[in-house]
Amino acid sequence: MVVGEIAEERDVVVIGGGPGGYHAAIRAAQLGLSVTLIEKESVGGVCLNKGCIPSKIFSVSAKKMDEFKNARKFGFQVGPIELNLSFLHAEKEERINSLKQGIQSLLKVNSVETIKGSASFISDDRVGVENDHSFSVFRFKHAIIATGSRYEHPDFIQQNHKRIVDALSIYSVEELPEKLVVYGDDYIALEVASSFTLLGSEVTLIFPDEKSDFSLDSSINKELKRQLKKKKIQVIKGTTLESVNEQDDKLFLQLGDQSIEATHLFVSGKMIPNIEELNLTRIGVDTTSEGFIQTDRVGQTSVSSIYAVGDVTEGPSLAVKAIKQGKVAAESIAGIPSESDQTFIPTVIHTKPPIAFVGLTEEQAKIQYSEIHVAEFSLGGNGYASLLGEKDGLVKVISDASSNLLLGVHMIGQGAVELISGSVLALEMVARTEDLEFGHYPHPSINESVLEAVEALRGKAVHLPPSKQKEYHFST
Repeated sequence: MVVGEIAEERDVVVIGGGPGGYHAAIRAAQLGLSVTLIEKESVGGVCLNKGCIPSKIFSVSAKKMDEFKNARKFGFQVGPIELNLSFLHAEKEERINSLKQGIQSLLKVNSVETIKGSASFISDDRVGVENDHSFSVFRFKHAIIATGSRYEHPDFIQQNHKRIVDALSIYSVEELPEKLVVYGDDYIALEVASSFTLLGSEVTLIFPDEKSDFSLDSSINKELKRQLKKKKIQVIKGTTLESVNEQDDKLFLQLGDQSIEATHLFVSGKMIPNIEELNLTRIGVDTTSEGFIQTDRVGQTSVSSIYAVGDVTEGPSLAVKAIKQGKVAAESIAGIPSESDQTFIPTVIHTKPPIAFVGLTEEQAKIQYSEIHVAEFSLGGNGYASLLGEKDGLVKVISDASSNLLLGVHMIGQGAVELISGSVLALEMVARTEDLEFGHYPHPSINESVLEAVEALRGKAVHLPPSKQKEYHFST
């Protein structure tokens, strides 16, 4: 390997082409900066190629399977429904390639140069890029690190990615698991359990922690438990997976004194930031004890010319965080006042029914406020949800009793993922409950469930009996 003497000049070098990286690159280019994006695998990152998109293709397929099974209710006479997994994989690859081509096209039309290779810092204004036997050097005014993260699993888990799988390989299984054990208590584990149950697998969900609640509000967690039971997903809590033995086409899992037989095992893992190859210690970029890059509210690190966004920074490992951080970093570099505030990042879980929430849970609000109001509205009272045959779920709202300030909104049910955006906006704008009551909500629609949940805080909901309104009132 020979280091060239001439370094190419760039305003911005972005390392990593996932959601945070390519958004940062395009936004910087929009602002008139010369940008080079370095990606060692494929643009779109893990999210597009192995994670978010493949998982949602499976969750959409699972929901359609469920709809087909209930089509008779809407006048359709259908025969037995059978999943063709090879067709689903072909569709998955087609969608991924289409989206990838779209990103590549956007990078090109925005004049973002894309380089394939592994990057490492030579100094605080130079980065080297290695690709096979070639090595090039770029001198930059600013760099944005967006190299993402990877999963770390227990040492005894030897992943063959055929029967023992994780979030990046579960959606590439060659056969539908007959008996799938899902080991983990994060949202990814929930999505895996939901999708494969609907597609026809027998699923057992194992939580290492006896008190696992997925960081959900108590009411949402209660409804989730009901849904898991309804779907006949066996749940085992408070036990640790100690060993896995594979014999022929079966797995034997040891859980304390209990042994479970399965055909496939899904294991959630701890997220580890991808920073080892970057040589950050050479340039003095500060990291946390867990290896995350320390940044301020615009993404700037301890080295003024270096920014970092996405999973390499502290906070939830969510694409929504990375995307916002990427745009903010680009704007900050261009001299535009900008900021990434993670207070009201929404969480969405593409289960059936889906879950979405933003803001404080009831339990958190009780700690932070002296008096709160809490109300729930069941989707069973919403006419459109009933028409769709999707009456499972609820909307819960939490407010400060003294000021009527909205504190949190939690949903489980049809449309939750789309509906939560309005609540994010309301919380960002410091809305009070009367602000949510004032507007007109389309009818008939599941949107009206949000309105009635808010109205129930003051006993005004029409489609709830009086005994169900203002049910919760807490004060210290």
